[in-house]
Order: sequence, then C-alpha cells, then structure tokens
Amino acid sequence: MKVAKKFQVIECKGTPYQIGLQWGEGCKESINKAMELTFGGLSYVNNTTKEDVISNALKFLPKVKNFDPDLIEMIKGQADGAGISFEEAFALKCGLDLGTYYNNLSSLCTSFAATGKATENGKTVLGQNIDWFPGTPLDLIKIIHSDGSKQLSLVLWGIIEYTLSSNGYGICANGTWANIDKYLFNIPLGCYVPKAMRQKTMDYAMEILRTNARGLGYYHLASAENKIMGIESTQNDYEILSPENDVLVHANHYLTDRFKKIDAVNLVVPDSLTRVETINQLINERYGEINPAIMMAILSDHNDYPISICRHVDETKPIQFHSETLASFIMVPEDKKMYIAYGNPCQYKYIEYRL
Repeated sequence: MKVAKKFQVIECKGTPYQIGLQWGEGCKESINKAMELTFGGLSYVNNTTKEDVISNALKFLPKVKNFDPDLIEMIKGQADGAGISFEEAFALKCGLDLGTYYNNLSSLCTSFAATGKATENGKTVLGQNIDWFPGTPLDLIKIIHSDGSKQLSLVLWGIIEYTLSSNGYGICANGTWANIDKYLFNIPLGCYVPKAMRQKTMDYAMEILRTNARGLGYYHLASAENKIMGIESTQNDYEILSPENDVLVHANHYLTDRFKKIDAVNLVVPDSLTRVETINQLINERYGEINPAIMMAILSDHNDYPISICRHVDETKPIQFHSETLASFIMVPEDKKMYIAYGNPCQYKYIEYRL
C-alpha cells in the first residue's frame, strides 16, 4: 500500500521582495536546514570555513545584480523572512555551483519529455525523479507574479527549482560533470533558472538558458505547443538537444559527442547510461500510449536496484555517496497540472497539484 504524503503549498505573490518575504517566512525551517547542509558540508569536506564559502559566493554577486535585479530583491525578501543575512541567502543560491568549485558533488536524476505521436492524446508530458542526498529539504512554492503569471515550483535544497509555468511550459534538470582546467564564475544555476522560468514563452526561457547555462547541469523544456528542447553545457560551451520521435530522455552523462572526452560521469554516477537505456526501452514499449499514469509506473522501475530509476540508498557505498529519490514529478503543461510523489514513487502516491 503506497503512502499519500502531501506537500504544504506555500503561496507567494506581489513584488519580488514580497514574494521572497513570504517564501522565507513559509520555508524558514527548510532554508535554515539547507544552509546547514551547504555550509556545514562544504566546510567539513573541504577543510574550509563558512566565511570562506560566503566569500567565494559573493564573487558571483556583481554579475547576478546586473543579470537579474528582481532576483536580488527576492533574495533580500527570503533573507528577511527566514531571519538570515542577505549574504547567507545569496550564498545558498550559489551552493550547487560552489560544490563544483570545491570539487565535491555526488547526485543523480533521470528525466523525460514526450509529446505528439509518443503520447496517448498528443499532449506534452514531462518529468523526472529527483535523486539527492537523504534528508535534503524540499518545498512546493506557488508564485503569483504582479503581471498575473503563475508558477508551481518544487524546490530542492533552496536552490534547484523544477517549475511548471502558467505560460505553458515546464522544466526538468539533471546533474552533469565535466573535467575542467579552470573554474569560471559564471551565473549560478540557482540564479539563471528562476529568470528563465519567468519568461512569457518557452523560446524566451531557452534563450536565457542558451546564454547563461554553463558548466553544471542539463535542462530540458517542454511546452503545451508540443515543443521539446534540451541543453547540455560545459564551462564555456553548450549544445542544444532535440527530441527523437517526439521523446527526449536524459540522466547524468553527456549525449553531445564533443563533450564526451571531458565527461566525468563514470567517476561520480557510472549507472547513468543504464538508467537512460532503461527509461528509453520502457517508453518505447508504450510508445503512442504515454500518459501520466504510465510514466508513474516507469519512474517506479527497479531495474538494477538499488541504483535504479527509482533510486534507493546503496548501503555498500560510503555515506558521502548515498543518494535516493526524494521526490518524483510529472507535469502536463496544457492542463496546468503537476503530479508529485513525495518520496520514492514505489512507496508514495502521486498527488495532483494545479496552477
């Protein structure tokens, strides 16, 4: 019997500062836990201090201020609402990028998007399992912007936002890792993804990713208009991916040939290739029938357990390599619906949330 575990939806509206303030007040406990994980983890593993982590985060600040002043206002609100300093709140937004700077990251995810001939009724369906360190906080935020547009965002670690937009598109994200000679302080993903998902169209959102997503993470966007586009990047390069037969799937390894020579996935998540092969096979078996219910079953698959699509902690690994599915989500942009299993989808029911 699967457990029904529901998110409390934190609703935020108004100006960027007001949205941030309500977000900070509603997610105070999660934000403080995320800070503890970020500063404590980076400081301990890398033999540095919280002050050093914040100092490195502030190297991003001039670029971010110029890139998205509204985000800066939102972070100020989050800081005031959660009772922390702006510097701490900003450093949290940079936490994943700082993990790369300090060369200490380990996580996984498996994502998909399908549309057109691949789906039961031609509607676009996208989603993924969010695999991360056990105990990492998650929040579900509903944002109503002053222009009337809405977002439903599943937020991991106070940093990564998996968002369904009322403008008719959604986003998935996976970790990728490249061997690099020099770290570049590009715009952090915790800062460029929110701006991308505030755009009026998927094309505008992809343009933000095309010009700013560098060095960490894969993304794909999918819309109610049957568009699907993915983007892989390194520190100074990127490639746009297109669906094949109306389907696009991804995990943690590069699909772009010229990036494969610097791909560090085998050092971090060698099971990535198997997960992509499995989800491709399962989707192909139900090609033309894909709908949320079928994808709920596919995202619960245990092939190669415990390092499967529905991931469970591998107790044979050191604790720093423990990872499990913290949540699983499926979006239907046309219906403005998001289905979320709050935990492993083999154990927890998908609950419907609406914009």
